[in-house]
Amino acid sequence: MGRGVVTTEKAPKAVGPYVQGVKAHGFLFTAGQIGLDPATGKLVEGGIEAQTRRVLENLKAVVEAAGSSFKQAVKTTVYLTDLSHFQVMNQVYATYFEGQSPARSTVGVAQLPLGALVEIELVALLEG
Repeated sequence: MGRGVVTTEKAPKAVGPYVQGVKAHGFLFTAGQIGLDPATGKLVEGGIEAQTRRVLENLKAVVEAAGSSFKQAVKTTVYLTDLSHFQVMNQVYATYFEGQSPARSTVGVAQLPLGALVEIELVALLEG
């Protein structure tokens, strides 16, 4: 099985030398997503809750474009600029992975692109 690039208009376009996702050897590897609205290219307003929801919607779009689903997610990495946001992020996150939680790491970082509060990347099995 070779390598395939995944792109969708339902998630923000890559703003550098990377792609939204890569399919390889039965897995999908996504680029990290921040809370950019794909229609405007701007960070959503509303703080950590709104940004986490937008991040997960962006990831969902990439995962679905690859022909998979969050039920097939095996690993996520969450980057937060403020670990005091963990509880709110976790509450939103839990609604997207009900009953099918992947392994996860959460890391505190100094900064994220465009002043984002949260970034999440994901690895999933490809369905089919």
